[in-house]
Amino acid sequence: MKIGIVCYPTFGGSGVVATELGKALADNGHQVHFITYSQPARLDFFSENLFYHEVSVSQYPLFDYAPYELALSSKMVDVVRFENLDILHVHYAIPHASAAFMAKQILATYNIHIPVVTTLHGTDITLVGKDLTYKPVVTFSINQSDGVTAVSEDLKKATYAHFEITKDIKVIPNFIDHNRFSLKPKDHFKKAIAPQGERILAHTSNFRKVKRTQDVVYIFQKILEKVPAKLLMVGDGPERVNCEQLCRDLKVCEHVRFLGKQDAVEEILSVSDLFMMPSEAESFGLAALEAMACKVPVISSNTGGLPELNVDGVTGFMDNVGDIDGMAKHAIHILEDENRLNQFKENALKRAQEFDLNLILPMYENFYIEVIENNKLKFSTV
Repeated sequence: MKIGIVCYPTFGGSGVVATELGKALADNGHQVHFITYSQPARLDFFSENLFYHEVSVSQYPLFDYAPYELALSSKMVDVVRFENLDILHVHYAIPHASAAFMAKQILATYNIHIPVVTTLHGTDITLVGKDLTYKPVVTFSINQSDGVTAVSEDLKKATYAHFEITKDIKVIPNFIDHNRFSLKPKDHFKKAIAPQGERILAHTSNFRKVKRTQDVVYIFQKILEKVPAKLLMVGDGPERVNCEQLCRDLKVCEHVRFLGKQDAVEEILSVSDLFMMPSEAESFGLAALEAMACKVPVISSNTGGLPELNVDGVTGFMDNVGDIDGMAKHAIHILEDENRLNQFKENALKRAQEFDLNLILPMYENFYIEVIENNKLKFSTV
């Protein structure tokens, strides 16, 4: 197949999933064309089956805001026409699904009927999509897609609850490439972080309020009272400065390292003992899955799609959003006993293997085939 993938080229979950999916499809013999405004963060190599098409937006004094969606639609039209794509797969509803609809309308004037699959990732539905400014467009774009997927059952339910959706939504969960996330811990790195053999806790996110990153610091302070530990905060965003100040206020700075954005997050996770995800909302929890693939149990909130991933009392624990005491208590329970910690680590890895790329990739391939065949049937009868 020749597949066009449209996504945000960032470290966010939707961009990571889209990029890793495209790379896997290319490895499996498909021709994959990325259509984005910059090279995706995880597109760190090219193969004979991988192509990248940059969307450039011209600047005119007439526009207060550059018309990116129009430029994106035009680029889709161009790539579909001249690369003879079989299908477009857009990740994140805004603005990609609506831009794809416009591209479809233009392509139809050339007698080209390209099917579009839209994958919903979370905040495009639970946050941005519910904004009255965008809700009609999101609803229309989803309903006009030829196929729709969501990364969790919870997100599927939320989509039906908040929008008047007439399309069937297929759940295809996020996945993990175990070839990348099965690293052996680097002893010298671990010793540099925890020279006295302290437990290492990790958190990775974009440091937005929804991630409740300050809760991570409060939980860590309570853990420190019972267990010698270090905390690695990976990522960057608007809440980082508040977290840094909180560390000073709580006098835990010497035990916390802010590492900023990291490409090789698996190297950090591989030396960690526990992963913290106290988020207010998570459609799936890709960062938690990456941790579990590195044999790291998870302390998380019980919101969104996290209960579909983190098995309470087995791969970690879940508590209500904001329950700092509960999360700290459960973290200490795991960390204070070596045998218990090792059992949770083994359980986390075993659970992560259920989301192996080799199991999830065929779900997308089969869905593409189904959508393409339905599209051919639709237009063969016109």
